[in-house]
Amino acid sequence: MTMSDPLGDMLTRIRNAQMRGKGTVKTPASKLRGWVLDVLQGEGYIRGYSRADFEGGKAEFEIELKYSEGRPVIQEISRVSKPGRRVYTSVNEIPTVRNGLGISIVSTPRGVMSDNDARSNNVGGEVLCRVF
Repeated sequence: MTMSDPLGDMLTRIRNAQMRGKGTVKTPASKLRGWVLDVLQGEGYIRGYSRADFEGGKAEFEIELKYSEGRPVIQEISRVSKPGRRVYTSVNEIPTVRNGLGISIVSTPRGVMSDNDARSNNVGGEVLCRVF
């Protein structure tokens, strides 16, 4: 069965694993998922991730979740742009999350980056998700 929203699936796996207090979570690998994980790691929302390759060209990421004083660092993670409704924004209208305490992850012509990086590079694009 094919998946209609692979990025949404990864975000849901992260959300569910943190609600259960898991230390790691596995998800199928793709370039887009890797780029989003790079942003999450760079902003300090996850400890890190590693890629494991299997026979037949299959690969998966093992994501190390981050906790602070027993509570998940990611309090809220949600998909903004969905397959049925894409959300694009210019650099001047990139949304801030909780007055700058959270981040929006944006897919730009210069790559996937956080909202602050997109503003500093003066590029807009598709708003993939928001994290707080």
